[in-house]
Amino acid sequence: MRLVRAERGADPAVLTLTLDRPDRHNAVSAALVEELLAGVQQAYREPTDLLVLRGAGPTFSAGFDLSGLDTAGDGELLHRFVRIEQLLHAVHHAPFATLALAHGRVFGAGADLVCACTHRVADPDARFRLPGMAFGIVLGTGRLAGRVGPDRARRIQADGETVDAPEALASGLVTAVHPRDGWDDLVAAHAARERALPRAARAVLQDVLHDDRADRDLAALARSAAEPGLARRIHDYASGRHR
Repeated sequence: MRLVRAERGADPAVLTLTLDRPDRHNAVSAALVEELLAGVQQAYREPTDLLVLRGAGPTFSAGFDLSGLDTAGDGELLHRFVRIEQLLHAVHHAPFATLALAHGRVFGAGADLVCACTHRVADPDARFRLPGMAFGIVLGTGRLAGRVGPDRARRIQADGETVDAPEALASGLVTAVHPRDGWDDLVAAHAARERALPRAARAVLQDVLHDDRADRDLAALARSAAEPGLARRIHDYASGRHR
């Protein structure tokens, strides 16, 4: 069963990847990450003006899939976080524009995925939360700081606060707030705007605008996860025993 729907519609230069685990609130499992990464890599290989990320069901993504923690070890969990970071890097540094359409709960790795995109649109009901610091993981922090500033990023991650759509817009976490019933028109408008730019020039622009933090972000993630007891910390967080 596929966990990500990849679709090119009437405009073949627009690829939409839809997280399709609504029964699990689109929790980011290892398999879902691999399918998303494969979809992004497909967009790299094919003529693409715009990559759209959406979530099926009532929420964009509830974040890191916490199921199966009783049998997961530190090494397995670290590998999962590394693959998420590689996905985020592929999205953030894509040679084409990326558009996240976020609604409902947008938590953890799901919020990191939105943050990695060029254009970040929230439905008015969207709520964002990045609790990774609660179990000692530094994931996507550099990109978040680039969007909202280091002081705001510190508060969002250290305090684990939930940010609503208006506050997300005011801080720069999202670039627009737009109701879901108008998203199809919004996608078409973004695609038309991107199509007006030569693809080669747009790829150079994307590269210039985005500082390549791949090595630093992976190193920060590895250092934060190197403290023994990663599986226990995540299990404690999932059980509500985090402080």
